[in-house]
Amino acid sequence: MFTGIIETLGKVHEIKKDQNNLHITVDASITHELKIDQSVSHNGICLTVVAIKDSLYTVTAIDETILKTNIGDWKTGDIVNLERGMRLGDRLDGHIVQGHVDQTGTCIKIEEANGSWNYTFEYDKNQNNITIEKGSITVNGVSLTVVNSKTNEFSVSIIPYTYEHTNFKDFKVGTKINLEFDVVGKYISRLYSINK
Repeated sequence: MFTGIIETLGKVHEIKKDQNNLHITVDASITHELKIDQSVSHNGICLTVVAIKDSLYTVTAIDETILKTNIGDWKTGDIVNLERGMRLGDRLDGHIVQGHVDQTGTCIKIEEANGSWNYTFEYDKNQNNITIEKGSITVNGVSLTVVNSKTNEFSVSIIPYTYEHTNFKDFKVGTKINLEFDVVGKYISRLYSINK
């Protein structure tokens, strides 16, 4: 479990394909604090640390993860949002995030707004996920509040701190992002699809 509050950024150092899997090595400032078998959220994707060497650690993504997320598009040099698992007793500053990406979305609009930024994302409504106005959403692992919720799109507002300390500053129109919808929203969407 995670909170969607990004701890630090990591840089993709190496990507190796192994049959249907991807072994991804990341260079990060928190590597010296990691342990083998530890879960770390990478752009919202919960992945297990399988190797550590100096400032580098390696995680493995299986076929299912590659199909449901944007991890297959990552390249050496890409910057990823990192968060270690939540500890019992810690404050929950974001919201409860599982690290299980529901689907990808696409950035369709970026607006600067006097010191903050508004991002609009579009997603495939046929996967029965919904956003709720003023509800929570996780974009690339970042816990955010939904504004302008529509059938297949929504917006979020980013403060300067979040802009500087996440990979939102690298987004462009057309950037593919990972989405994890709020557990409450998932529950409502399941009820809605059952009662249709």
